[in-house]
Amino acid sequence: MTPAPDLPTFSARLIRWQKLHGRRNLPWQGVRDPYAIWLSEVMLQQTQVGTVIPYYLRFLERFPDVASLAATGIDEVLALWSGLGYYSRGRNLHRAAQVVATDHSGVFPRSAEALQQLPGIGRSTAAAIAAFAYGERRAILDGNVKRVLARHLGLEGYPGEKGNEALLWRQAEALLPADAGPEAMAVYTQALMDLGATVCTRARPRCAACPLRQDCMALREERVAQIPAPRPRRALPERETAMLMLRMQDKVLLRKRPATGIWGGLWCFPEMPVDGDAAAYCIRHFGLEVSPLGHMGQGAPLDHVFTHFKLRIHPQPLRVVSAPPAAMRDEARWMTLDDALAAAIPAPARTLLLRLGPPGRAQAEQSHG
Repeated sequence: MTPAPDLPTFSARLIRWQKLHGRRNLPWQGVRDPYAIWLSEVMLQQTQVGTVIPYYLRFLERFPDVASLAATGIDEVLALWSGLGYYSRGRNLHRAAQVVATDHSGVFPRSAEALQQLPGIGRSTAAAIAAFAYGERRAILDGNVKRVLARHLGLEGYPGEKGNEALLWRQAEALLPADAGPEAMAVYTQALMDLGATVCTRARPRCAACPLRQDCMALREERVAQIPAPRPRRALPERETAMLMLRMQDKVLLRKRPATGIWGGLWCFPEMPVDGDAAAYCIRHFGLEVSPLGHMGQGAPLDHVFTHFKLRIHPQPLRVVSAPPAAMRDEARWMTLDDALAAAIPAPARTLLLRLGPPGRAQAEQSHG
């Protein structure tokens, strides 16, 4: 879209708006350290700012640079990531840190192309890091920016559809500041993010406060509520599993999941088919004799939704009445509730652990989290 002759360029309006109205209080703003910028960009993928901030601050405190992150074990990384979701991001974060440490002598690559070669860094994330850290003239296209550009263009259809996404990338590149220096490039990139997050929001957008309102096609055609079109809905397949909540005195049994697949590398309750015999399973796999445990509510089903399917979890609270003296295999470990809650565990396992906690513990944990 070509602006009217008397209308400042798209980028000029955004830069001016950002300096007057953009966000100022985010902990990763105003920094040029590519490590800190990379960390924030990865955490912000598919996660709200308010959720990310405490995780970001804890990560930086524990791992202040890429060398400290690369040197630690994946278990500690995933433990700090626990609750943030999309755990492949945490695993890729650790792998990327190791690549930077070993293949780049601990120094982040300076171009978007080279950054994109690191695990877990896609085109938009690489561009954002390059723009913020090095002032590189690169277009970004995260979820907020897709919404801004889709409305500005009056885009028909779902933005994630292949043809529409290609169109949005072309538009994002065409709208970049023509001769912006490093500072202006960083301001412009932040402005796109901030406009989508605070003004051009999915629900109740504040069009009257938008610097792009004069040539926004969605506003002109009164289609702001319809653009962008939602992802085409499809029924998610449903799966079921039984989770064995084995308790022996003050400890519970957790098993480390394989490195790949859902919850890869996380600690979770052992699983079995929902129609299986829990007592026979415990004897066969762990040499444990068990009896039912728990009160009403501990065994209530728990639903968890992934991107591609829904999982219904059937908890099986069990008390161990006899255990062999032999140690558990490496992938299984007895942990106290405190240790289990501090480990790298998925959200459903945390919920089930809180059901097992002594009186007052669940409430304390939920208020802390």
